[in-house]
Amino acid sequence: MNPLARGNDALKVSPVTGVDEALAVHGSDWLWAVTAIFSLALIFCLVMSFAANESERVFHYLFTFVLLVGAATYFAQASDLGWSAVSQVDNLGNGIIRQVFWVKYVHWLVAFPALALGLGLISGVSWTTIICNIALSLYWVVSYLAGAYVNTSYKWGFFAFGTFAWLILAMSTINESREASQLLGVERDYIILSGWTNLLWIVYPIAWALTDGGNKIGVTGTAIFYGVLDVLMVPVLSFAVLFFASKWDYRKLSIAFSDSRPSRETGATSAIKGETSRVAD
Repeated sequence: MNPLARGNDALKVSPVTGVDEALAVHGSDWLWAVTAIFSLALIFCLVMSFAANESERVFHYLFTFVLLVGAATYFAQASDLGWSAVSQVDNLGNGIIRQVFWVKYVHWLVAFPALALGLGLISGVSWTTIICNIALSLYWVVSYLAGAYVNTSYKWGFFAFGTFAWLILAMSTINESREASQLLGVERDYIILSGWTNLLWIVYPIAWALTDGGNKIGVTGTAIFYGVLDVLMVPVLSFAVLFFASKWDYRKLSIAFSDSRPSRETGATSAIKGETSRVAD
């Protein structure tokens, strides 16, 4: 027996009690793999930011934070932490009391608004539209979170409200933002990125209806389902944005934010001119 060999003992350290349907060991194994993917993507994104000009790091910083949150939340799930026992209205072979990981909604509360912000910055739409899209994404996630904790059929009301918010968000990021991107010459790149995002966003309502909503798929299956979706949504999309961004003119897109700050030399020159003017007066 190899003394260095060590199995996944997360479920032993944090045992599950009081539920009929809970995470299995191989589900925890998968969640550890997703944690590793997010962590590696985080490191790579952070390293890439040092190679970029200071005025062209907005997407590096944005996705670094999203990946950091994703790594932490998947670490919690893999460790069998951040969950609640929730009674289910539908017993479809997965028991009456289900283990619901609320921590994955924390991840979405950061990831979905960040993606809406990123798409808005790329397309060049107004800040009013960007803020509206961020609010819609937050409303979507909060509605699903609330629905996951309702143990009656009224949970589908929250599902309907959240899905309606997603539909408005989809129309904005596909139509209005695409039209704005034409004026900046990044329409092709934007269509690819927004198309990928919205293609995955379509699956989330289906996944929720089958998992925390309808209790059709067990907890381990849920972990695998959302793990695949989140990897495709955040790490893959992050690197896709950074790949396309290497060809963009940040000043034309009005996202070279550090250019708006006065440099030390400029600040010193302005101070000297101001002092000279006061002496002359």
